[in-house]
Amino acid sequence: MIRMAELERIYTIPLGKAYDLSRVRRAGSAVKIVRSFLARHMKAEKGAVRVSAGINELLWARGIQKPPRKIKVRAVKDAGRVLATLVDEKPEEKKEVKKAGGKEGPKKGEAAAKAEAPKKEGKAAPGKEERKG
Repeated sequence: MIRMAELERIYTIPLGKAYDLSRVRRAGSAVKIVRSFLARHMKAEKGAVRVSAGINELLWARGIQKPPRKIKVRAVKDAGRVLATLVDEKPEEKKEVKKAGGKEGPKKGEAAAKAEAPKKEGKAAPGKEERKG
């Protein structure tokens, strides 16, 4: 059975208010502006708004000081939750998350071989002296 979304809209979200804050708060506040904009326009709680990794990467792409002035997003509301993605981004498939209990580490022989590997001995890089301590 295919489940249809309750509501789907495309918005251009202005982020100019992020530039009113100090430089080192702009990208983080841009994320908050996106969440509050979508909560207001999609009539949902702020905690029910999910921002995709693509939007997050776009907001942080030029660093903390220079988020984009506006972004275009697709917002999909389903069962009270809102998922925001970039317009040209494909919707994310739900991935299975591994539990923290199952430890995927090196096997017994690999860990012992790494621990017993001899360390390289040589001179320190030119201009740098060895520290004693």
